[in-house]
Amino acid sequence: MNNFEFKNPTKIIFGKDTIEKLENEIPKDAKVLLLYGGGSIKKNGIYEQVKTALSKVNVIEFGGIPANPEYAVLIKALKVIKDENITYLLAVGGGSVIDGTKFLSAAALFEGDTPWDILSKNIRTEIGMPFGTVLTLPATGSEMNSGSVITRAETMEKLTMGGPGLFPVFSILDPQVITSIPERQLANGLTDAFTHVLEQYMTYPIGALLQDRFAESILQTLIDVAPKVMKDPTDYKAASNFMWSCTMALNGLIQKGVPTDWAVHAIGHELTALFGIDHARTLAIIAPSHYKFNFETKKEKLAQYAE
Repeated sequence: MNNFEFKNPTKIIFGKDTIEKLENEIPKDAKVLLLYGGGSIKKNGIYEQVKTALSKVNVIEFGGIPANPEYAVLIKALKVIKDENITYLLAVGGGSVIDGTKFLSAAALFEGDTPWDILSKNIRTEIGMPFGTVLTLPATGSEMNSGSVITRAETMEKLTMGGPGLFPVFSILDPQVITSIPERQLANGLTDAFTHVLEQYMTYPIGALLQDRFAESILQTLIDVAPKVMKDPTDYKAASNFMWSCTMALNGLIQKGVPTDWAVHAIGHELTALFGIDHARTLAIIAPSHYKFNFETKKEKLAQYAE
């Protein structure tokens, strides 16, 4: 097993009716920018729950963060942060909204002239503006890690960023939210999480037996619950295992001590940047050929390890 260091400071608040606990997580004197996507949270009741929980806090809203969070849109949100002297960010959404919020967390305290440099120059964020999340779509694991992926349409780029300053302070995970998620997005979430695990597992053996068992348990759980989630999103038992599996797939734990391989994601990001294909669907396009092509190499490494 490889040497590693592991620290994950994000507080997870998991379970039914946990959105109301927002009231206890955000400082009372904070000036909050509430960030969300296309407005589905206003149709499924999540927005109302959030606003009720934040009734005693000064809140300004910024909606319209698209899937594959777009740099130009985020720059508009950054202006709001500066103009309104925002001190705390709250992402209510899936991976796109949370990733966009991470960019804003970094950009709000960035001392350079061009925030895109954070991505293009791989600037590691040591300290960001504090933020929390209310997860509405299990998939990316962004609610419990410090990574983010941002798209810039004008240059057709999709780049990653991160750093220890970009862990959410807290994340609220209420599995009941998946009851309003469209079937397409449920399928995307399952595919994304499953591929996350493969990228940290389908490499070559290095004697990290516990990490392998962790990875296998997440894969098997997703296999078990996927048909149930797709058939009936109101099945709370299936929904809760689905949501927690997505979080565990990319919170940093299963990659510690082992080699990882993010080629499928790297290629998929290019397909999304060029053609606008759903992120998870690019993974489904790339993964079978990637593993088939690399099968012999992986088999050789396995044989070498066995020796």
